[in-house]
Amino acid sequence: MFNLTNRIQTVGNQALTSAIVIVAAVIALTLLQLNHDGVWNINTTSITNIQPSASIKYSFQYGAVNRKPKENSKIQFDLDADLTPLFNWNTKQVFVYLTAEYPGKSEGSSNKVTYWDKIIKSKDDAKLHLVNQRGKYSVWDVEKSFRGRNATVRLEWNIQPHIGPLIFGSTETSAQFQFEEINKKTH
Repeated sequence: MFNLTNRIQTVGNQALTSAIVIVAAVIALTLLQLNHDGVWNINTTSITNIQPSASIKYSFQYGAVNRKPKENSKIQFDLDADLTPLFNWNTKQVFVYLTAEYPGKSEGSSNKVTYWDKIIKSKDDAKLHLVNQRGKYSVWDVEKSFRGRNATVRLEWNIQPHIGPLIFGSTETSAQFQFEEINKKTH
């Protein structure tokens, strides 16, 4: 009962329990501070001047399968955002991304694609001012065509803390655009 193995096990269990309590406290304090700073209600974002373009691509890299062309979409946009409230003492980095959500062809379905993203590593870089920014990604739909559908664009974020779970959210600001007709050039 009082041998060396039992003593090591007791000390190890006490250390593990203490570490779990400290991690839980850090997570709780982080969430309380983020809630206090109002990160789930960020409305200092402006998404404007959205210019969509569409084209047909024959490359497998752009979604074409069996030499059947696939419709692709890109956007160009202006973005102003102040994401400094997302940074606190437990924030390692913030991953921000611009998404477009649009209705699917079947009743009640919706599709969501990502056009642009960025990793922000410090509070100093958390104020974004982008003019005529091209989307990083050419996206294609799981269905045959984007044409004629309205899309809602949002800036979403993911806080990656030093300790604790990933925290997801989006800014309250959104913008809309309608997918363009196909540009008949093949790239």
